[in-house]
Amino acid sequence: MSANSDRPARLPELADVGDAVVSVATTALGLWLAIAVVDDVAASGPGPVLGAAVVVAFGDLALRRPMRWLARVAGAGGALVAGLLAQVATAWLALVVLPGLTVESAWGFFAVLVLAGIVMAVGRWLWGANDSEYVVADVLRRARRHARRAGAATSDGDREPGLLVVQLDGVGEPVLREAIEAGLAPTMQRWLVDGTHSLESWWARIPSTTPASQAGLLHGDSSDIPAFRWWDRELGRLVVTNHPVDAALVEQRLTSGKGLLAGGGTAVSTMFSGDAAACYLVMSRTRAPGPDGTGSGLGPGPAFLRFFASPFVLARAVSLTLGEMVKELYQARRQRIRDVRPRISRAGWYVVLRGISNVAMRDLNTSLVAEALLRGDPSIYVDLVDYDEIAHHAGPTRPESMRALEGLDRVLGILERAVEVAPRSYRIVVLSDHGQTLGATFEQEEGRSLLDAVRALMAAPAAEGVTSHDGEDWGPLNALLTSAFHGKRTVLGPDASREATRARSGAELPDVVVVASGNLGLVWFPREPRRLTLEDVQERWPGLVAGLAATPSIGIVVVDTRERGLVAVGSAGLVLLEQEDAAPEGIDPLAGYGPRARADLARAARLPNTGDLLLVSSISRAGHVHAFEGQVGSHGGIGGAQNHALLLHPSEWPIDDDLRAPVGAEQILVGAEAVHTQLVRWAQAVGLRP
Repeated sequence: MSANSDRPARLPELADVGDAVVSVATTALGLWLAIAVVDDVAASGPGPVLGAAVVVAFGDLALRRPMRWLARVAGAGGALVAGLLAQVATAWLALVVLPGLTVESAWGFFAVLVLAGIVMAVGRWLWGANDSEYVVADVLRRARRHARRAGAATSDGDREPGLLVVQLDGVGEPVLREAIEAGLAPTMQRWLVDGTHSLESWWARIPSTTPASQAGLLHGDSSDIPAFRWWDRELGRLVVTNHPVDAALVEQRLTSGKGLLAGGGTAVSTMFSGDAAACYLVMSRTRAPGPDGTGSGLGPGPAFLRFFASPFVLARAVSLTLGEMVKELYQARRQRIRDVRPRISRAGWYVVLRGISNVAMRDLNTSLVAEALLRGDPSIYVDLVDYDEIAHHAGPTRPESMRALEGLDRVLGILERAVEVAPRSYRIVVLSDHGQTLGATFEQEEGRSLLDAVRALMAAPAAEGVTSHDGEDWGPLNALLTSAFHGKRTVLGPDASREATRARSGAELPDVVVVASGNLGLVWFPREPRRLTLEDVQERWPGLVAGLAATPSIGIVVVDTRERGLVAVGSAGLVLLEQEDAAPEGIDPLAGYGPRARADLARAARLPNTGDLLLVSSISRAGHVHAFEGQVGSHGGIGGAQNHALLLHPSEWPIDDDLRAPVGAEQILVGAEAVHTQLVRWAQAVGLRP
């Protein structure tokens, strides 16, 4: 039993009192400094400012019950509206009604609201506190009070088990080890030093992309996903997995109803649901909410309420989002001035998208997971994309990318504290879906896009072509907007014009479709009813395959043949992929891609809807690849660190030997499906699944 379980239920703990005092003090300091800066708001002395801080704190308490009712009735949209109104109403009451304070304009009032949030965020940073902890502080206080009232035991042996899986999107196992050595991940370092967790690598097969890996991790099947985006001959259009409607289509094809989160689990900011009962910001579930308000749209409204309604939390999130944009502009300029190579342009909408994903979305995700932990949801899965977004544009091991890992480690520290007061004894598993590999883009190396290179080698430079790339950053925003508009398909970014084009009824199929997933490229000829063989391609475009294979930035061209199966063609040799005993003819094109190249390419080239041609960029001696899209850090194919994903798991939960497979001299988990099986076995072992 808890040491405090015999304490009268209504008496607060010393920690609660301390938290309340700190909250009021920081609010008062933020208000005082903001009032000192804004001319249209004045205070007669420190007393009224302190009184305003107290009113904000008590107003927040008084409005919780009616706001929770409204959020349950009106969903997440109602939570947003209720939270904003509550913040504005409480602050207005504190600044306008209390004597000793004068507000001369609405502009002055809102300026104080925003500046107070900034001051409080900066103050907590200077004090050394986690800058995201303020988001969940109230949630943790409520959990402690609830445990005290219920007389709940705090020892692990007296609590039901639970599973929290945190995906650090795009973080390779070698990169995490480097971050730990650099002191950028103290929470995970402590777990390793204390022996509570073990860190291993698992192999992300081709396509080493988020949709394929998450389908495998959450549903145990990625066989319908040949790339991040692909041409579906049956549908006669591109399928792009970070478009909400397409994500729903893909999940419908692959789900068996027995995903990782089946049985009452919760999914947060994932691409697929894992058959969770509650879904928040899940790409495949961003349709109009159902009658019960769960499992669709943004998710159940009450979970969003604390984020939107806590005093100054939203103002803080907005202000820090703007700060993240300024930081991106500075870091991009620093790369240009220092002539860091390779690099790409980091201007345009990416600046805004980085601010949204790395501050506002991270804080919201942290809040949603903390709420799920303290509700006692049996299994929880969350995807944090901070590192992946930055590494695509800056490079996998560049300073700004590594600093993103520091922020993710702080989130793990917050969730660890939530686990300590949760009603379940949660075990935390940290994993990634893939790594990333550095390299200049194909267009930088060759001076033209992959589509233009294909059309030139077809001897048809004017052929009608379709391509799709550079839309990955827009996924979270498109999911959010689709949810906000009650499931109406919303696509912003580079794919928007292609969406409009493909929506035209009766539009003629293009001559060629070329898409990119990092250094994996796929080529289709949609006017053909079936996949073409090498012989078919040679008859129509005699110089195409040989010309692509001879392109310096392309290392491998995989194509089917009529009699010999799949063949991988290089600039000076080829290898029959499906004949294990077949020796390479000429120079082995797979040399340099690692021990899994043959098996991975053979599997990828047999997936449904895969391209007529499958391309992999060349790889340098330094392990650099060339993305067929505008990314200096990429993943999707093979080569370098992109296939070395991480798995940080409780040491008491070992990896089963029968699931391991050889990768060179190592025996590790191969494929997201193997990781899924291991996660399910761990859940079964502690009684979370039948």
